[in-house]
Amino acid sequence: MRRRPLPRKFYAGEPVAVARALLGCVIQRELDGELLTARIVETEAYLGANDSSSHARGGLRSERNASMYLPGGHAYVYFTYGMHFCMNVVTGDSDIAEAVLLRAAQPLEGIERMRLNRPRAKREIDLMSGPGKLCQALAIDRSLDGADLSSRELSIAPRRSVIADEDIAVSPRIGVENSGEAAWWPLRFFLRGNPFVSMPRSWRDAPAIESEKRG
Repeated sequence: MRRRPLPRKFYAGEPVAVARALLGCVIQRELDGELLTARIVETEAYLGANDSSSHARGGLRSERNASMYLPGGHAYVYFTYGMHFCMNVVTGDSDIAEAVLLRAAQPLEGIERMRLNRPRAKREIDLMSGPGKLCQALAIDRSLDGADLSSRELSIAPRRSVIADEDIAVSPRIGVENSGEAAWWPLRFFLRGNPFVSMPRSWRDAPAIESEKRG
């Protein structure tokens, strides 16, 4: 059942707060008249110009990342590795280019359609256990780049239950190992113990100087 989308003010905060608040929220995708929904279980925050892992690092602007500069509450969808689409939720004010990557989700409705979209996934827990898989399962591509996240085609609804702070695990982000110090910033958030979360990443391999900074 389709639910009322999150209000625009939800996305007005800074990306870390929004990344945490998105956990448990429900992404809603209408595809050929069918509603596909999934519970967001893993996110990553990207901090814009001052984040060397961000597509907007140093204030970079391009045709690819133009939607990052929209006001909060829009989708930023990009193509990566020549094969995958990834979806971000834009946060804050326009021209700031801060965003939250949706890394993984737990399928709720329209699961059979998701299986058709992801024929290589043998188990339900593999359908959306990564940002590329999530987009493939929901048929999200560059045609939805810049989409308003309160639209009928693509929206995000509020959590169905309360999530306590202790239920949220934190780690460095995944796939940004070449970003210098920013590679070890604690900006990945996921529901502790949830089987639909993507691959883990620990602090174990962090450079020694970073380990000392964390105490």
